[in-house]
Amino acid sequence: MRLRQFVLPIFLLAVNLPTAAVVFAQQDAAAPPAVPHGAPQNDTAIKRLAIEVTGGDANRPVENASIYLKTLEQHTILKDKKSEINVKTNRNGIAHIPEPPTGRVLIQVVADGWKTYGKWYDIADLKDTVKIHLERPPKWY
Repeated sequence: MRLRQFVLPIFLLAVNLPTAAVVFAQQDAAAPPAVPHGAPQNDTAIKRLAIEVTGGDANRPVENASIYLKTLEQHTILKDKKSEINVKTNRNGIAHIPEPPTGRVLIQVVADGWKTYGKWYDIADLKDTVKIHLERPPKWY
């Protein structure tokens, strides 16, 4: 009785092995090419806006500066819609904003030891880099 339990599955495996190999080979041939790690999965690239923040006379990158991107959609009948995105700059002074709104936006920059910056921009092309230069605050005596 025990011998039959072991022999029957091995016999079925030996008979079906060539068929299974053909099925797996067909699946491998139809598999899509591998996508490298970190690459976007679909054909459209992620749209993002780059903001470069420098400061001082030497135009050095400002690290860890808070960037606020604010938008306002004005409606005549309904209430106005406000949205805000907050990001920080990296060591190179560059911040990337994924899926930014287009049109008129307010960009504000706040960093320790630097004068606060704020200005309205018209964002039409996301390939351009917005360059912002910060100044030192006036000295208080």
